Amino acid sequence: MKALLLTDYRELQYTDAPEPEIGERDVLVRVAACGICGSDVHGYDGSSGRRIPPLIMGHEAAGVIERIGSAVRNLKPGDRVTFDSTVSCGECDYCRAGRVNLCERRMVLGVSCGEYRRHGAFAELVAVPEQIVYKLPSNMPLEHAALIEAVSIAVHAVGRAPLLGNDCALVVGSGMIGLLVIQVLRHAGCRQIIALDQQPERLALAKQFGANETIDATAENPVDRIAELTDGNGVDVAYEVVGSGPTVETAIAALRKGGHLVLIGNLAPRVEVPIQAIVTRELTLHGSCSSAGEYPRCIELMASGAIDVAPLISATVPLSEGAAWFDKLYNRQPGLMKVVLQP
Repeated sequence: MKALLLTDYRELQYTDAPEPEIGERDVLVRVAACGICGSDVHGYDGSSGRRIPPLIMGHEAAGVIERIGSAVRNLKPGDRVTFDSTVSCGECDYCRAGRVNLCERRMVLGVSCGEYRRHGAFAELVAVPEQIVYKLPSNMPLEHAALIEAVSIAVHAVGRAPLLGNDCALVVGSGMIGLLVIQVLRHAGCRQIIALDQQPERLALAKQFGANETIDATAENPVDRIAELTDGNGVDVAYEVVGSGPTVETAIAALRKGGHLVLIGNLAPRVEVPIQAIVTRELTLHGSCSSAGEYPRCIELMASGAIDVAPLISATVPLSEGAAWFDKLYNRQPGLMKVVLQP
């Protein structure tokens, strides 16, 4: 089969690779579409430490089942499917509690980090266990279905903190996940949604997707503006989708007393936080990692039109052109949001 192989940092080759073997409870999926995730771009140059070459990256994918293992009962060849990026064991205490994202033996498709190597979906074929595979509606485009993994991250994150209908929420970072968080909040009936970013084109999308107010962090002091918009109280809940020290501090400063902060972004491995503000204002911090069984809900939201991913797809291109598009994303070419590769 053909695959896009990370042979060294910042070196991708469109090449032949062995067809994946499947176990008795696995399915072999012919990949129709696979999105380039921001984590793939960070792994591309070795900065994340989670894409050690040689590796076939890619975990945001959809396709058609080609073959099934002997013990697979609920899926068949020809089924249109997507699959979770997290390969969980199904047996540890976390899995039994439904917290599969915290699985003790968790692996992620398209990741190699020293502990394991799991080839992903930047290839014509990928092998995945039956337990993480989900059937798709017949009318859902497969390039849209490839973004269900990203949608699941947003749905999981919004569920991490209590959210009431009259709450005011702040979304720090209007990139891919931030824009999906805004759509999930809008569908949940959040009273007021404030989007914060440094790029006007992203803020325009945030407005399109349901943000009541947008703030350009390069044009005004975001904390002062949020105070104006909330009568000096601050927001009830903030979703930080960047993962850097300054943006985490902004999110904390924007919260009301007793507010909740959901940390989704993890750009920097370590950040400093204003501990006194957290303690004296009794703030609650929630980490949000991947997703934990939200895929069926995400498929429903997309199928109903409650979440629209089409405006987020900047380009749909052949897998053979993947290396060039990785370079564009790595060099932050203006206007690019999500690039979907098609084997």
